[in-house]
Amino acid sequence: TGDVLFIDEIHRLSTPVEEFIYPAMEEFRVDFTVDSGLHAKTINFPLKRFTLIGATTRAGLLSAPLRGRFGMLYHLEFYSAEELTAILERSAELLQLRCDDGTLELIAGRSRGAPRVANRLLKRVRDYAQVKGKGVLSADIVESALKMEQIDPLGLDELDKAFLRALVNVYEGGPAGIDAIAATLGEERDTLEDVVEPYLLQIGFLRRTKRGREITAKACKHLNLKYHKKKPDPTDQPELFKEDKP
Repeated sequence: TGDVLFIDEIHRLSTPVEEFIYPAMEEFRVDFTVDSGLHAKTINFPLKRFTLIGATTRAGLLSAPLRGRFGMLYHLEFYSAEELTAILERSAELLQLRCDDGTLELIAGRSRGAPRVANRLLKRVRDYAQVKGKGVLSADIVESALKMEQIDPLGLDELDKAFLRALVNVYEGGPAGIDAIAATLGEERDTLEDVVEPYLLQIGFLRRTKRGREITAKACKHLNLKYHKKKPDPTDQPELFKEDKP
């Protein structure tokens, strides 16, 4: 069946690396250049057949040549709470944890649709339970542990809430550019785009428009913040009768 090569965050590959793997993707070979100048020569190194899987949360940053070389493209949804609960049940069994009914559902609901987050929270709750709950995961233990981690019932952490508060308190609800928000928070732009925004967009707490990021009334209600109602911006509406420029 061949081996599998998995590249996470594949959009971060540099152009030279992309060009190096093109022959491997198409013809199962890699090319090496030996020496330089007039004495340079290319050596072809054959590879066994393999399957390349690339994963990214920012497909728009993939170069067209790289994207076009993949035979199949899939868009994956976030995991549901039920699916995450099933994953946590298996993890709890492997960790030999004792869990009261309903406790894993509490963790799943705050896991941002990601198994990695779910398993991380389970281990944090386990550590807390070993000190405060004699190793047993109860609803009270889960609530206390996640409160200590500053994770609210929807799975928002302090960075998520700081992002939303900055939109309201500094930018009056937006729109605000991502670079401006990053400077306000003292965070990297990539951190906000890769870690914070996807979940806020998923749960309807954030809008991305041509002019920047805007907080939603739903987010303001959740965080008890003042909502600055915005007038519709004509530039955000589709122009039905305007011809595209070549």
